[in-house]
Amino acid sequence: MLSNEIRQRYLKFFEKRGHTIIPSASLIPENDPSSLFTTAGMQPLVPYLLGAKHPAGTRLVDVQKCVRTGDIEEVGDNRHLTFFEMMGNWSLGDYFKKESIEWSLEFLTDKNEGLGLDVNRLYVTVFKGEPSTDSGQENGIPRDEDAIKYWKENFKKHGIDAEVSSDETIKDNIRIIPLGKEDNFWIAGQTGPCGGDTEIFYDVVGNGSVEGNFQDLVKAGRIIEIWNNVFMEFNKTSDGKYEKLPKPNVDTGMGLERTSVVMQGKSTVFDTDIFSELLSYIKSNSTNYEDKTARIVADHIRASVFIISDGVVPSKSEAGYVLRKLLRRASDSINKLNLNLRLISHLVDIVIDANKNNYRNLFDKRSIIVQEIERELEKKHNIDLGVDKILEDKFDEFMQSEHRTPMRVRDHIPGKAVIPAQPFIPGSLAFKLYSTFAVPKDKIIQFAESKGYVLDLQGFEEEFNRHKELSRAGSEQKFKGGLAGTGEQETKYHTATHLLLGALRKVLNAEIVQKGSNITADRMRFDFNWPEKVSAEKLKEVENLINQKIAEKIPVEMLELPKEDAQKICTVLSFDLSKYSDVVKVYKISDFDVEFCGGPHVKNTGELGHFKIIKEEASSAGVRRIKAILE
Repeated sequence: MLSNEIRQRYLKFFEKRGHTIIPSASLIPENDPSSLFTTAGMQPLVPYLLGAKHPAGTRLVDVQKCVRTGDIEEVGDNRHLTFFEMMGNWSLGDYFKKESIEWSLEFLTDKNEGLGLDVNRLYVTVFKGEPSTDSGQENGIPRDEDAIKYWKENFKKHGIDAEVSSDETIKDNIRIIPLGKEDNFWIAGQTGPCGGDTEIFYDVVGNGSVEGNFQDLVKAGRIIEIWNNVFMEFNKTSDGKYEKLPKPNVDTGMGLERTSVVMQGKSTVFDTDIFSELLSYIKSNSTNYEDKTARIVADHIRASVFIISDGVVPSKSEAGYVLRKLLRRASDSINKLNLNLRLISHLVDIVIDANKNNYRNLFDKRSIIVQEIERELEKKHNIDLGVDKILEDKFDEFMQSEHRTPMRVRDHIPGKAVIPAQPFIPGSLAFKLYSTFAVPKDKIIQFAESKGYVLDLQGFEEEFNRHKELSRAGSEQKFKGGLAGTGEQETKYHTATHLLLGALRKVLNAEIVQKGSNITADRMRFDFNWPEKVSAEKLKEVENLINQKIAEKIPVEMLELPKEDAQKICTVLSFDLSKYSDVVKVYKISDFDVEFCGGPHVKNTGELGHFKIIKEEASSAGVRRIKAILE
């Protein structure tokens, strides 16, 4: 079954069961400014999982575009990707575990409406419970007996007497494996809505002899996860107690790429129809073909196409920097493959043609996508030509400094003799060359040897791993911060962005739109389209106008309107209209600013305090950035 049929079957299956099909949100989070990309299917729906009313109802289904770069160095193995699509169905205070489990097994096994998988090759995990802590602060959560009960009932319908593992071992009739909080529990932050989940696994061999420790079987790739259903039924309080939510939610996720691996009997995501044409074209035009290198090109070009289609261009910061990194890594792999840069536009066309029916903006923005990718790859090509000069400059700088350090035993390159007095290149300097100037590690090693230096390889790896962990931690914190970022101060800043947009339209140009924002509890940052530096006089005019509107104590109104009616009062839109549902939320601050929005807002502008612009600067070509605080 090809990937597009999997997608359509999934959407139709849940639509038939009362779910409204909603479009994928942008890869750039609209109301989660603390996260660079949409990293999970549930991320755009967080406000609704936390209690807000969704205009499309209480049962939803979608296929969400996602980008994750935390494991970028692993891309090219059998499963890691930077861009992927997550199929999800959602219950917002509607059905719960019984229906969720029943429909999951039905979709997976039904041959007419679903995927027609063999039920004998399915295994599930459930939450095994969390005991109270010794301090007594947490009241604990019992084992998810309801999930166990419903799984047993549904396996029984297929003639399987499913048993529960007592020690995470699979054998005989064991189908249900209880696991702890680390594996089968979800919470956005330290407090808030949370709950156990059930994950569904598939035996990729299917000879009926699955036996052994569950975790070992997963690590060996014998069984792989294909679906995750989160049951958000508790609220964790600040004193560590878990209280039952009055209306629990269901949040599910099923990766399209990984499901395609199962449905097509392949061993890696790169062997599926999603990548077959891309890799075939690369192979036929490469004179030095290597699987992993080609997979990196295919993945990074595919991800870049989708990122650019949602309005990002390569730049020195945030999402633009991630895009630049993807394209520069792709460039290095293109060089290794001896692939002509002039062929890249055809790879873009392959991605667009395969996805244009599901994402129309790919087709509409083809020329922009090709232009940005070719321009960035050309820049990287020119950088590569100048790498030797960069290395010469930095090595000269190093040699002129007083930081020559004798060679340490641990720093030696395997197979090279240790010369005690031989100077070496510190890992920190090598990593700076790698991360800042995109100089490949191999190139640094070769150049160091030509100069009589030895590279501190261990120091380089330590620096690399430290930055990788910081990057992961930062991404996780950004994601969690976005989920929990509805505190009082963040809410004030979010409302202030509306006032700032309204003021910019009044002072500079009525066609100004928001191009991005970032909000913390301490400050706000706002990007907008404008071709030149804003004068100090104009900034002061903007600031004064905002403070005037704060002093007027204007009520902030929220209206729920059909999209067509909302368009009549929101004449200038900052975001792609196609991703909104038929009924939308509109926030109105008198006639000063009227916007489509789903984020948190204060009730009255008088709550904001005094607005002060701290800085105005360039963000990217044609985009300016204002940093401001509320005093």
